[in-house]
Amino acid sequence: MRSIRAGTRRRATGAHVQERSSNGDRGAVRVLVVEDDQDVRDVILSALGREHFELRHADDGRVAVDLAQAFRPDVILLDLNLPELSGIDVCQRVREFSDAYILMLTASDDLSDKLVGLSAGADDYVTKPCSMPEVIARIRALMRRTRGASTPDGARAFGDLRVDPSSREVFVGGAPVTLTRIEFDLLDVLTTDPKTVVSRVRLLERVWGPNWIGDDHIVDVHISNLRRKIGSSFIRTVRGVGYRLGDAA
Repeated sequence: MRSIRAGTRRRATGAHVQERSSNGDRGAVRVLVVEDDQDVRDVILSALGREHFELRHADDGRVAVDLAQAFRPDVILLDLNLPELSGIDVCQRVREFSDAYILMLTASDDLSDKLVGLSAGADDYVTKPCSMPEVIARIRALMRRTRGASTPDGARAFGDLRVDPSSREVFVGGAPVTLTRIEFDLLDVLTTDPKTVVSRVRLLERVWGPNWIGDDHIVDVHISNLRRKIGSSFIRTVRGVGYRLGDAA
């Protein structure tokens, strides 16, 4: 079993971008790999190629942003330590025009680094060294999630908060609020039955899927990001249980 390892970085002169399609299927999952360590990148591309993903890669943060806009990936594997622009900067810029799932690759096991990345708009993270089967499982889990599908539910109004599941739009005091896919899905679950306390485990099952693997505290980070965007009073923490719609709603 091959693993991704944070080894000696071999940077090419200038940014390098390569097109690499495994099977040419239009329905293939598009993955952008942003990693400047050539050895690590080669392991990732080889493993993902065998899974029939459509691949592009960049070893430069600035080029990665341009490529994300042109390629329109479904998933971005994003290293935090990059030349030109850091992974955090790339994440923030990509979030201005894309709702692609972002899976951070970090050599640091420091929780604060991971929280910064999630706050910047990443959906999940993997700490290096990690096995490629785990990375592939994370990608599969993300792609099994409901991605903007319409629902028959009408718009829901809770005080100044308005949530429209069909258009996936959110308004606070009449002003639109931009959320990531996961942030919206969390809010969708909480507003489906506003009087019900939803446990962290239930949120993981509903939003990340029953086969999701990883740290369950990722829920708390995304809830924190959601509160920052819509206002802290709209989501209440029920200590030892989970979350529910707040009294202000």
